[in-house]
Amino acid sequence: MTEPTLNYVNCPGIAAKEGSADGAAASHRMAYWEWNATGQPDHPHVVVCVHGLSRQGRDFDVLARRLSRHARVLCPDVAGRGRSDWLADPMAYQVPVYAADMLALLADVHGRAPIQHLDWVGTSMGGLIGMALLGQPGLPLPVPVRRLVLNDVGPVIEWSALQRIGQYLGRPAHFETEQQAADALWTISSSFGPHTPAQWLALSRAMLRPAPEGGFVLHYDPAIAQPFRAMTQEAAVAGEAQLWQLYDRIAARTLLLRGAQSDLLSRSTAQAMSQRGPRAQVVEWNGVGHAPTLVADEQVDAVEAFLFDSSERRGGL
Repeated sequence: MTEPTLNYVNCPGIAAKEGSADGAAASHRMAYWEWNATGQPDHPHVVVCVHGLSRQGRDFDVLARRLSRHARVLCPDVAGRGRSDWLADPMAYQVPVYAADMLALLADVHGRAPIQHLDWVGTSMGGLIGMALLGQPGLPLPVPVRRLVLNDVGPVIEWSALQRIGQYLGRPAHFETEQQAADALWTISSSFGPHTPAQWLALSRAMLRPAPEGGFVLHYDPAIAQPFRAMTQEAAVAGEAQLWQLYDRIAARTLLLRGAQSDLLSRSTAQAMSQRGPRAQVVEWNGVGHAPTLVADEQVDAVEAFLFDSSERRGGL
């Protein structure tokens, strides 16, 4: 069975909490998991999968294992999450910094093995990072992104969903066992939709790190919540126009995935996204809210078909 390798890239400009990665200029290290079952270590097709706000790169294990039969699949731990450095300035935990880190990652990967085809899969925050990169012509991407998958996110983010997320993001938590942690995480994640106990435990394990006193704590820097909590409803609404400008400039063929019960991406926003900009193809799943985990076979099949199969499935609202 294919397993990923853990790699790191140095990202300049923002210092790590424990000092810069190179000991000189302000910088931090971003971890990423690379999957490749193609038999070509330098395969020219690369798919980048970027997780949501409080998650990490191992969220994509099931999807990446499947996609790695066709391409190199890179699953970063965004700064402050997983195995990546925590940032010295909490207010740096924002999309522009994350987008700059992704450019550093792609430049590093491209320098070692040239990228000829590039695709992007972004869940929630990972989709916003993708929109920031694809919606600004002239950024130093190694090649244009060919296909974009936005997983339950768009230019309009419902304020009620942000309030819900703010209730748990960054709150201290300690767990005696992995199962206790999985049970606790499920209480705030049931909108992800049906999962078997084994699937949920697998998703939960990577969300934890050992605590010095024993047991487990969450993987991320609690300070990621500071810029999130500083955002007002007025600022969120004001940002919608900029996000629509980014979306409207996207040239990549786009697939929009939506949980039918999503409280973050409304049906009306999804419909608008299908009619403007890249005119996203929309696929929706019943019994799922924010956000589909891309673990269920039908979800993995939809992404794989869109990225690699000429007879792609076509869905709609």
